Amino acid sequence: MKHAVRTGGLVIAVVSAAATVTACGSDDASTGGSGGAGAAAGAAGHGGMAGQGAQGGSAGVGNTAGVGATGGVGGGQGGSAGSGVALAPTSDVSFTEQAGFIANPERGFYRAVNVTSETDLSWAAADGVTLVYSYVRLDDYRDSAIPASVFSAVNAGLDAARAAGLKVILRFAYNFGPYPNSEPDASKAQILAHIAQAQPELAANEDVIALVQAGFIGAWGEWHTSTNDLLADPADRKQIIEALLDATPVGRTTAIRYPLYKQEMYPTLTDVSAYQGDYASRTGHHNDCFLSSDTDVGTYPDGQVESLKDYLAQDTAYVPMGGETCATDPRNACSVATAEMQRLHYTYLNLDYHTDVLDRFRSEGCFETMREKMGYRIVLRAAKLPTDVRPGGRFRMELRLDNVGWAAPINQRAVEVRLRSAGETISARAATVDVRRWAPGVVTLSLAVQLPSGLAPGSYDLALALPDESATLGGRAEYAMRLATENVWKSASADHVLGQVAVADSAPGGAATGVVQMSVTTY
Repeated sequence: MKHAVRTGGLVIAVVSAAATVTACGSDDASTGGSGGAGAAAGAAGHGGMAGQGAQGGSAGVGNTAGVGATGGVGGGQGGSAGSGVALAPTSDVSFTEQAGFIANPERGFYRAVNVTSETDLSWAAADGVTLVYSYVRLDDYRDSAIPASVFSAVNAGLDAARAAGLKVILRFAYNFGPYPNSEPDASKAQILAHIAQAQPELAANEDVIALVQAGFIGAWGEWHTSTNDLLADPADRKQIIEALLDATPVGRTTAIRYPLYKQEMYPTLTDVSAYQGDYASRTGHHNDCFLSSDTDVGTYPDGQVESLKDYLAQDTAYVPMGGETCATDPRNACSVATAEMQRLHYTYLNLDYHTDVLDRFRSEGCFETMREKMGYRIVLRAAKLPTDVRPGGRFRMELRLDNVGWAAPINQRAVEVRLRSAGETISARAATVDVRRWAPGVVTLSLAVQLPSGLAPGSYDLALALPDESATLGGRAEYAMRLATENVWKSASADHVLGQVAVADSAPGGAATGVVQMSVTTY
């Protein structure tokens, strides 16, 4: 088994004794009696690179050092890699951060669109954004079912987003205010019926949905001024949010307007409880009056401003945070805005509202900083990479990444290693890597790679790809995560070429026979 532990921004691969044997294939590995799934203090190593030892045993993986012994990180006992196959040697490679904005998916400033009426969203992509936001207005159906024509229109709009290379933040609402005397929302029974109707459409369009804001209740779907008294009883709020989460694909989150409401419903997330697929780990936050008064116009009740920001700082380390500004205020100052966006892990912000606040960001010089740092910004700093490997050979690659953005990626995506020559490309996914745990700070990605024994000799590009996890978007460059690193990105193949590897029978290290496909595992 494998999981990731977040410690001050560092993601450490923790591998049990049993998983060590599977991942790196050591003949000499032992579980030390019954083995053990947890790491214990001790000493083990990865041939010059820091590694994780697992409880029990005294064996290692590698040429002269390995994983095993009694836990911990350090120098450890050696051994030969699986079936007596010695690992190919690696070399240290350094990389340079790329300056400036990169239009990465599922993060940054967003544009407001209307997916029920717009069928061409290429203008938004041309504007340099990767996210758009859309209401789905249900004013005419407060007392009736949503007709099929509405969902047909929504599907057409989401098709337009897909064609343009965009992801969509959705919110269902029954009115556009006004405040405080709002037009009606719907009854709880009608809201629950509408959520059930929306479920098939949300499932069919999971690939282009970034997240679904809670919506439905009150003015603008912002969970205030409900004309059906849906906010007085916490049980009503909880029933509606959980119905929406049940209707939303499990790979996507929702976002709630007022942090106190989530705090009342669920425990604060931690490294252990995050990303479990339950209601708490799939409920994020949005602030639609960010920086607009001392309390952000009631986002935080008087007397609870700092305590709720402390809560948000913890919770948003694991769930999305975004929103919009709504009024000019002294808090609009860049020094306040950037500090709070970093503290609360902002991933997205409205580029259309409030224009005076956005103009202040531009005039004070922090707008470009926000463009670059909202959400994730992953820099490859250094790596250990092979230069020569035999067909059927094994090697380890270790990448030192640095998330200099303000948040982790909000949705899971694939992590692939590729070898590509003029005539052939082979690839494999590291199935256990969870990019949502790539928090701000240093991330070490440690992978063990097994080449097919029938791989043709020659020179290959060694590439890292971070494509969208969906089959529909996985091959498209617009949806791939791009590292903020110079001279590695290849848009044609939507991956990063880290170096070249010579595959030759005379290469150092060992070789296995009968291996028919490339594999990548964590270690």
